Amino acid sequence: MGLYDGLLVKDNHVVAAGGVAPATAAALAAAGDLEVQVEVDDLDELNAALQAGVRSVLLDNFGLPDLRAAVDRCRPRGVFTEASGGVTLQTVRAIAETGVDAVAVGALTHSVQALDIGLDFEEVA
Repeated sequence: MGLYDGLLVKDNHVVAAGGVAPATAAALAAAGDLEVQVEVDDLDELNAALQAGVRSVLLDNFGLPDLRAAVDRCRPRGVFTEASGGVTLQTVRAIAETGVDAVAVGALTHSVQALDIGLDFEEVA
């Protein structure tokens, strides 16, 4: 699976379209058979995305109580939920225990310590 397998509606798309509902509607209309996932920042935006018919949401920077509430709203509809934003190795378990379908742990990529590895060839006489 790659970024070419679907459409992700991010916060900038939402602003450009004038809100979650029009951004979601435009993405769904353009997507064809591709999956559409909408990033939402709060429960009001989640409600707008659900009303627009989205099947996958990215719950960005939600606290634990709001994650649970979001899962409760999405699960009966069969909507896929992914938690993202501010997730660390210390918080991932509590976030997963809210019932979300997936957790994006940004700390795995943006907070990792670099390892300096080199390979030198020597000419054999």
